[in-house]
Amino acid sequence: MVWTGTWVAERLGVELIGDEALPALLGLALRRNPKRAHLLVSSVLGKHVPQRPSVVYGSGLDLGRRVRALLGDEEAARSVVLGYAETATALGHAVADGLGLAPYLHSTRRPVAGVARAGGFEESHSHATSHLLLPADPKLLAGDGPLVLVDDEFSTGNTVLNTVRALHERYPRDRYVVVALVDMRSAADLGRLDAFAAEIGARVDLMSGAAGTVRLPEGVLEKGQALVAEHERAYEPGTEPAPGSAAAPRRPAPVRVALDWPEGLPDGGRHGFTPDQRDRLEAALPAMAGRITEALRAVPAAEALRVPATEPLRIPAGEAPQVQAAEALRVPAAEAPQVPAAQAQLAATSEERPGSSVEDRSGRTAGEALAATADGRPAAPTPPPAEPRVLVLGFEELMYAPLRLGTALEDAGHDVRYSTTTRSPVLAVDDPGYAIRTRLVFPAHDNPADGPGERYAYNVAGAGFDAVVLVVDSTADTPALHAPDGLLAQLAAHIPRVVLAVVPSYTPTASPYVPYDATPEVTEATEAPERSSMLPEPLRGPAFSSYAPEEVGWLLQDLSDVELEAPTEEREEAIQSGGAHYAESLPVEYQPSDRYQELFHAALETSAARIARAVGTVTETVLAERERPGHRPVLVSLARAGTPVGVLMRRWAQARHGLELPHYAVSIVRGRGIDANALRWLAAHHDPADVVFVDGWTGKGAITRELADAIKDFEAAEGVTGFDPEIAVLADPGSCVRTYGTREDFLIPSACLNSTVSGLISRTVLRADLVGPNDFHGGKFYRELAGADVSNTFLDAVAARFDEVGAAVDADVKELLAADRTPTWEGWAAVERISEEYGIHDVNLVKPGVGETTRVLLRRVPWKILAKRGAEADLAHVRLLAEQRGVPVEEVDELPYSCVGLIHPQYTRGATGADGKAVVSQ
Repeated sequence: MVWTGTWVAERLGVELIGDEALPALLGLALRRNPKRAHLLVSSVLGKHVPQRPSVVYGSGLDLGRRVRALLGDEEAARSVVLGYAETATALGHAVADGLGLAPYLHSTRRPVAGVARAGGFEESHSHATSHLLLPADPKLLAGDGPLVLVDDEFSTGNTVLNTVRALHERYPRDRYVVVALVDMRSAADLGRLDAFAAEIGARVDLMSGAAGTVRLPEGVLEKGQALVAEHERAYEPGTEPAPGSAAAPRRPAPVRVALDWPEGLPDGGRHGFTPDQRDRLEAALPAMAGRITEALRAVPAAEALRVPATEPLRIPAGEAPQVQAAEALRVPAAEAPQVPAAQAQLAATSEERPGSSVEDRSGRTAGEALAATADGRPAAPTPPPAEPRVLVLGFEELMYAPLRLGTALEDAGHDVRYSTTTRSPVLAVDDPGYAIRTRLVFPAHDNPADGPGERYAYNVAGAGFDAVVLVVDSTADTPALHAPDGLLAQLAAHIPRVVLAVVPSYTPTASPYVPYDATPEVTEATEAPERSSMLPEPLRGPAFSSYAPEEVGWLLQDLSDVELEAPTEEREEAIQSGGAHYAESLPVEYQPSDRYQELFHAALETSAARIARAVGTVTETVLAERERPGHRPVLVSLARAGTPVGVLMRRWAQARHGLELPHYAVSIVRGRGIDANALRWLAAHHDPADVVFVDGWTGKGAITRELADAIKDFEAAEGVTGFDPEIAVLADPGSCVRTYGTREDFLIPSACLNSTVSGLISRTVLRADLVGPNDFHGGKFYRELAGADVSNTFLDAVAARFDEVGAAVDADVKELLAADRTPTWEGWAAVERISEEYGIHDVNLVKPGVGETTRVLLRRVPWKILAKRGAEADLAHVRLLAEQRGVPVEEVDELPYSCVGLIHPQYTRGATGADGKAVVSQ
């Protein structure tokens, strides 16, 4: 078995001295670097050398468990783990996973516009030296518990010293733990860390998987640079078959799979990662691995499926293209190999070593394999492998997400290896005694802040992989990635099947209001709102609501076990007497009769296309006016009437544009405003400028005004800006907003019912004894009504009509974007007139429009219904409800709405006045 450092050692006299395990863990290569010619190449890091994901992950887990044993659980729970970009981002995350109790952050070289730095330091020997610290919560580093610093190798100690020095000045603490796969410090460097610890008055522990040193002869830098210059000529342009050339094999375009990445979960650790988020990712991994398996099986081996790279194929769940069995990538369901973490360092078998792993199945070296096709004639076929080899290839700093996807695929029975692309230029030499056998060169594809440049993937070409799963974040899914000289084309030239898996890029907004300062000095970070870190993650189905978990996240607290319902008349009397606000209790859920349910289904059948058209129109308008480069709208529906609309808008964007829009539901209460804690959560996880508030319809515009006032108050109190109070609605008969699907007052079937068409969720609740100052507003999940639930029936019926209304939507949007959509508030004027004409003298007792009238009949004490003469098609359910409750229906002319509901003054005169508080009737 040849050590993969032999080639360098023989030519430069470099020696590796130390633990017996070192040759199994490290090889040697040369690189273009004016400060250090040699490169220690780890076989268990998963960066330059493809390795089993379980081995890579197990190495970090083992170190993390050792750190926990060193610190003890109490100190471990107070600690923070910090990893280094770019090589140690996944290693640091795995250490944090092994530690189990600590949040994680890794440094980054990708600045984020609008996000302030919480620190920074320099890595002197690196190809890209500057490290940034951009936590979503600047307080992450401000604690006084132990700081655990993780790197792949500890060579001189300079990087760690620079880090500790920079952070200790701002966030002093008593203890640091330095963790590395290998400790390779020289004798001269060994005492520096202890001396520095004494200088700052802190304890510094060091832990590694193995230890040793590199002995470098005099003049090694110059000799190494000369060797690099000599051998680089083998990789000048034109020496390898270019993708698409006659000599290169023609491959089908990659299949793109949209992963069901948990909503709001960071794609890595550059902005922080908590133990709770770790658990959420763990739970989602099997499903994402299943989606990748579908994609792998869908990739054809020949030209049968040609998809332009600029229009990558998306595979919805359960709808993978059917290919012939002979062409499909078969993945045996064999049990995944188990690799104990303690044995991760002993992975230097002939299969795992970087040298032999780059030989193809016929035993030829990569160079021989390339030569066999250089004359344009196909090489002799080799026997098909017994088990397909799959490479999961990460992208620069994005190492942890692809690593965990790799472990999930390995657990599912795949024969998997894992590595990532890199910025670091390394010489490739096709020799078993050299650690970097082949190199792919391609342009940067994430619009890096330091400008364009080359990027690299090592030991991928000629390694005998049957398929590659390239995992990138959405920021890196650019035209450069799909270009003829881009990474996808390079991979397709060497590997028969290519799958592109994209995870959504995560941009924190806990401190988005100080522009990024690119100067090398550490800048002051803006403090995040103190309560934001205390707020829980959104509630999701099926635990809360009957909607699928990806459809909506509810920024509510679950009050399902609290008795909140009261008969309608009792509620009105309590409100009228001044003893309660309407949001402090819930009406008894209306259970529709068989006849009423028949009306709902009939109305859905006749209006589904009309609703689909309104959904498409409002969604396309939002995308046209609110989408920005690098940003996507974040839908925030006003619970609960707005929630089905938000889900439908999300489905339209997904079906028409392949966009996965985040969607949340929040509470707004007339007289009390929007849930400020929900706004804090949104500001901590998204750019407020991306938020689009969504509701079902407008009546007289009271909620529109309520939201505008609440946003103004929130910004003044919190110092957070950027939220746009404009509401996007399906129907705007009152002319209260600019963004709408239609201004006609028509029947939206979701208004016909209560929770059974809204995910089985109640109206929101705001009561002082249940909702504290740091809590979300409350809501109930009526699990017991599951038998009557039609929430998804409604959604599916409307979504099924999307295709047929596409042309009409395009025409509507074109017309709307060119029109003057300034609100006229004519609905408010009509309500004021009706209030006076009928002697009510309170606009809050007048509920205009089909939706609001339905609410009056379902939840309040109605006095009478005003119906526009001739509006029969949309009012069948209103007439039935009025009949059941003994409420007269009065036909009127010149009504701007299809109908108006009047609340009975006997119970509610002044009960919900303009300020939302109870007023005693005179």
